[in-house]
Amino acid sequence: MEHRHTLPHRIDLIVYPGFKSLEAVGPMSVFDYANVHLRARGLSDGYEVRITAAQQGFVQSDTLMALQASQSLADLQQRGTGCTVIVVGSRHIETVLGASAELVQWLQAVAPQVQRLIALCSGSFFLAEAGLLDGRRAATHWSVAAALAQRYPRVQVDADAIYVRDDVKDSDGTRQIWTSAGVTAGIDLALALVEQDFGHALALEVARDLVMYLKRPGGQSQFSVPLAAQSTRHKGVQAVQQWVLAHLGEPMTLAQMAEQAAMSERHFRRVFQQETGLSPSAFVENARLEASKQLLETQSQWPLKTVAAHVGLGSEQALRQLFVRRLGITPVAYRERFGD
Repeated sequence: MEHRHTLPHRIDLIVYPGFKSLEAVGPMSVFDYANVHLRARGLSDGYEVRITAAQQGFVQSDTLMALQASQSLADLQQRGTGCTVIVVGSRHIETVLGASAELVQWLQAVAPQVQRLIALCSGSFFLAEAGLLDGRRAATHWSVAAALAQRYPRVQVDADAIYVRDDVKDSDGTRQIWTSAGVTAGIDLALALVEQDFGHALALEVARDLVMYLKRPGGQSQFSVPLAAQSTRHKGVQAVQQWVLAHLGEPMTLAQMAEQAAMSERHFRRVFQQETGLSPSAFVENARLEASKQLLETQSQWPLKTVAAHVGLGSEQALRQLFVRRLGITPVAYRERFGD
C-alpha cells in the first residue's frame, strides 16, 4: 500500500552533552534513506529532522562526534514541536538526569502537543522523571532496567522488549509514547515509524540499505537464547543449555536435564534458577519459541506442523498457543510479517 503525503513528518531530535551518538545518528539515517526512496518514487521528502538542545550550537556526544543544534528547547516550545519528538539516551543517565531539569520540565509542557513522544534506551528516564510513563509499559536498555523500575515504581518496565508503543487517549485524541532498548534498537524503532508512516515496502527498502533485517518486532527479546547460554558461567548449567539447544526436536524432561548436569532434580532446578534467572522449563520454552520464529522467518514453505515438530512442540496447536501467549500473534501472522 502506497502512503501519499503532502507535508513531511517533522521530527525533533533532542540531544544534550554526553548523549549516545549512535542513538541519534542511527534513526537520522533511517529517515534520510526513507526520503531518498520517496524522491525516487517522485514524491516529496517524508521527514524533516531537526536537532534540538538546551541551547543552539554544537553538542558533544559520548564519542568524538558532536551534533549542531539548530534550535533550543525554548525556541521549540514557543514555535511548536513536530509531530514526533525523540529523546536519546546516555551512558551515565542518572548523572545527566540530575543536570537536566530544564529538559524534564520541557517534556512535561510539550507532551500533550506531541503526536509521537519517543525515548531511546536510557532516554526513558527523562520521560519517567516527567511523570509521562506513570502506569505505562516502557522499555529501556537491559543494563538500567532495574534502576528504572526501582526509581520509578509506577512505570511497568519491560526489561526484555526491543521497543514498546503505548497509546495515550485523551480529549485531544490519541497520542503515542514509544520507548526502546539500547543503541541499535533505536534503528528498529525508527524503521517501525517508517512502516507506520509509509508502509512495509518502504521500510523494507530502507532496512536493505542499512544491511539489516526488518524482522525484529517490538516484543522480541533483547537477548537471543544461544547468547544467554554463552554467558552462563556454571559449567553444569552451561552444558545443559547447550544440550537443550542441540536436542530441541526431542522430548526433554527435568530428569534428563538434571542427568546432563550430574545433579539431583531438586538441586539442578535451584542452581539453574540461580544462574539464569529462569526455571529449566522456561529456558526450554524460550529456546523453542526463538527456534520456531527463525524457521517461520526463513522456511516459508514449511507447514506449521513441520515447524512445531522441528522444535519439539508436538503439534500445530501447541505452536499456535505458544505464539499467542508469548507474542500476542499467531504463527501465521508472524510469518506474514517477518517471513522472507
